[in-house]
Amino acid sequence: MSERVYIFDTTLRDGEQSPGISLSVRDKLEIAEQLVRLGVDVIEAGFPVTSQGDFEAVSTVARTIRGATVAALARALKGDIDRALAAVEKAERPRLHTFIATSDVHIRHKLGKSREEVLHMAAEAVSYARRFCDDVEFSPEDATRSDFDFLCKVVQVAIEAGATVINIPDTVGYALPDEFGSLIARLREAVPALDSVVLSVHCHNDLGLAVANSLAAIVNGANQVECTVNGIGERAGNAAMEEIVMILDTRYNTLGKKTGIRTEEIYRTSRLVSNLTNYPIQFNKAIVGANAFAHSSGIHTDGMLKDRTTYEIIDPARIGLKRSLFVLGKTSGRHAFRAKLEELGYDLEGDEFEKAFQRFKDLADKKAEITDDDIVAILADEARAAEEKWKLVELEAHHIPGRNPFARVVLERNGERLERSAEGDGQVDAACRAISQALGIDAQLVSFNVKSITGGLDAQGDVTISLEIGDRIVIGRGVSTDIVEASARAYLNALNKYLSWSEERGS
Repeated sequence: MSERVYIFDTTLRDGEQSPGISLSVRDKLEIAEQLVRLGVDVIEAGFPVTSQGDFEAVSTVARTIRGATVAALARALKGDIDRALAAVEKAERPRLHTFIATSDVHIRHKLGKSREEVLHMAAEAVSYARRFCDDVEFSPEDATRSDFDFLCKVVQVAIEAGATVINIPDTVGYALPDEFGSLIARLREAVPALDSVVLSVHCHNDLGLAVANSLAAIVNGANQVECTVNGIGERAGNAAMEEIVMILDTRYNTLGKKTGIRTEEIYRTSRLVSNLTNYPIQFNKAIVGANAFAHSSGIHTDGMLKDRTTYEIIDPARIGLKRSLFVLGKTSGRHAFRAKLEELGYDLEGDEFEKAFQRFKDLADKKAEITDDDIVAILADEARAAEEKWKLVELEAHHIPGRNPFARVVLERNGERLERSAEGDGQVDAACRAISQALGIDAQLVSFNVKSITGGLDAQGDVTISLEIGDRIVIGRGVSTDIVEASARAYLNALNKYLSWSEERGS
């Protein structure tokens, strides 16, 4: 059995299905280019039939990316397959990924078909796709809740029709690791033809077991894992790519499996996906969380000073993270700031550099020590602001005892200015109301989250706001040492996304 495990990254497809995430063509291409640098084997770029925008994004990734297979998803329907094939036709290595549900609950309640009809559709879809594409992946959706004998029939039929990859999804995250590992082993035994194709797994995290289930599958013969950066995806998400890769890397002597991932690119990839999706990474997230390589306890610190391996099983440099902290402050000049940017892997020139430097100086006047995470947050916030249609140029907010909190905002776009004032339940509410009134958009707050980028009372606040506008969910993010300003930036960021979406659709 081969020691190689292929990494199929579905951040751009399943990851984008997370509520509130809507990646532009440019965003998808930027992530795809980083995934190539990371060394993934397959990039599932999207589901082309769902929208013209997704078709264009998949097409752009397919004709631009070199060095990885580019896959497009399609239901077991001729129209879906045609659309997906058209999207990936310019790829260096195209793959068509088609699927149909095989559990009785899905067959009866979702498809309204019989098992025999599903078998026929699976065979027809794979056979049709193989006429135009040499690499066809087939997935029996909800495999872990499917009748085992029927699952074996579907897999056999798909292979006979020409499938080169068979993917077994735990679509609703129902399986336990021993069950899922056993399922993979039983399938290999019951369907010997699986030895002639790539056997893949796709695990969801509804019970927090996606990575454990993926690992159990690998141990029992799976040689491709479908996963996402930071574990994003439908509901509770997917198996986290960085966790699977580093488990195999760290425990190679035990598991004897390896990937082609350049692990030094993991941290940068994680931060890029977080910034472009506006999905924050929890502090205690394995491998890429802010606390993953942080040590606070005196006992731990003492051990670390004597020997790093006392409390670290992974060298942070292995994932592209520098252990040493170069502290910047208000006395630092341009040379020091540029050196820090280069150390973090950023190359800014001209106006981009000056704007980032000014944000840094403004922060340094409010905060005694500037950390790497502070710098990354500033750059991400500046990148978001550069693409904003309306920019926040003035914000005044105050609360006088006995009177309602009040806020005044000034927004600017291409020389046009809008000014509004509003009262609210608090200064944050007042600022958001003023922005909403200025732009004439009625938005309902779904969630409001604030986190500290670093420790200390002078830390920057990172605000993420989720809004419902009509039937659409949009997410905005803003950063500042002032929570009212960070909230206003996040709120405006969300409304700007909605305006971009509306303009693209001509509404």
